[in-house]
Formats: sequence, C-alpha cells, structure tokens
Amino acid sequence: MDAAVAIEWNREALKRILAMLVGMAELGGGAPTLPRRLYRAIVRLLRPAESAARRLIIAAAYGIVVTLPHPGKPKPKPAIRRGSHAFTPTKPKKRTRPESRVLSLPLLDPLKRPFRIRRRYTPAHAMPRITLLDFDAERRPLPAPPSPDDPIDATRLMRRLDALAAALDDLPGQAKRFSRWKARNDAALALDKEARPATVRFRRVSPLRRGRPPGGRLSHYDPSATHPRRIREVDEILAHAHALAEYALEYSDTS
Repeated sequence: MDAAVAIEWNREALKRILAMLVGMAELGGGAPTLPRRLYRAIVRLLRPAESAARRLIIAAAYGIVVTLPHPGKPKPKPAIRRGSHAFTPTKPKKRTRPESRVLSLPLLDPLKRPFRIRRRYTPAHAMPRITLLDFDAERRPLPAPPSPDDPIDATRLMRRLDALAAALDDLPGQAKRFSRWKARNDAALALDKEARPATVRFRRVSPLRRGRPPGGRLSHYDPSATHPRRIREVDEILAHAHALAEYALEYSDTS
C-alpha cells in the first residue's frame, strides 16, 4: 500500500474514533466535569489515538526538507539615557496572559521512568481505625470509597480532544512542525558531539520511545494475524501508524 494512501486511511479512521469520543464527552451534558467511569473510558481510547496521530505526523513528514535560519545578529545594547531623564525609572511592560492557552498535540512520546519510586498509597476508606483510650470519644466515620459516578474535572480532557482534532485536520502543517523540530534537534545533537562532555545536555534521539507505543495493546503490525477480543480498532490503527513512522524515521536518517 502506498504510504500516502495508508496515512489518509488511518487519519479517517482516527477521525471516526475522535467523533465517538466527542459524543461520549457530550453525554455529560456539556458540563466541565464528567463521571469517573465515563472519564476513564474516554482516556483509555484517547491515549492510543494521540499516539497514532503522532506517528501519522512523523510518517507524513518523510521527505520534507527544512532549512534552519542563520543565527541572527546580537541585539544592540540600549542607549545610555542622558540629561534629566537619566534617573527617571522606567515602568515595566505589562504582559497580557491569554485567558485559555491553546493545547497542541505533543510531537514526542512521553519517556518511561524506570527508576521512579512508586509510593505505596492506601485510600482513606481502607486506613486502619486507630482510637484513643477514651472510649467515650466520638467516632468519626471514614470517608466513602471512590464511586464510578464521582465527578472529575474534564477541562484538560476536552482540550486534548480539541488538540487531536486540530492535528488530524491539518496533518501537512503538523508534519512541517515536526520537520522543524527534527532539524533543530539534529543540529543540536551534532553540536553536542563536538562540545565537551560537561556542556552536553540531555536530548531526545528519537521522538518515539522503545517498546510498545503509549496506550497500545499490539507490539507490531500484522494485517494477516487474528487478534483476541481485547484488541480494539484503535490498537490496530496505532500498530499500523507505528510501522509507518518507524519506516519514515529509518530511511530519513540514512538518506
């Protein structure tokens, strides 16, 4: 199958899944909160959909050549104030903060943290009851365990859905965005090889992390294989998009 045809086929499939997720979110009546059960159901499908869209962007960026701009001239120093205005304090410029920051789809997979120390957490409703020796003391009831109907703030979730929709609607623009990042990152890696080890900083070598894609349940793409029930449509899309992205990265690095 042609790469462009495969990218477009997977993009349309992701748009159908996104429309389903938006419909699920609208079940909450447009409120800023969603029930815990519905929130988790959306996240379980949204995470692999984001990973698949990220890989389609990488595959679409194959063959795009980006020329980095030359470093600009140093900014001139401010002129020395003379006369009566020499000691007049200048008012700081007021920075206007946008009311709602536009969330864009991340181009890099989140890295795993193998050395992270996981703290043991005991929920409040399962904590041991410790009472004083005063038997007449009033016993406070334990908090109720979390319920599937508990409301959860869905503001960031809706912004993630909007970011995914914007990325799928403008795949060529997102591909150019990734090409610019890759050109800057490759140039920085080349400079790090010539610099001293003390001045070298941590940089991503690949936008994809090793192992299974985030949120996916398939380790590789095999169109002729039969999958168990737990494999969803989004898992097959993610596995196919992952193969396309790996192909694009491999041949773009060797060319």
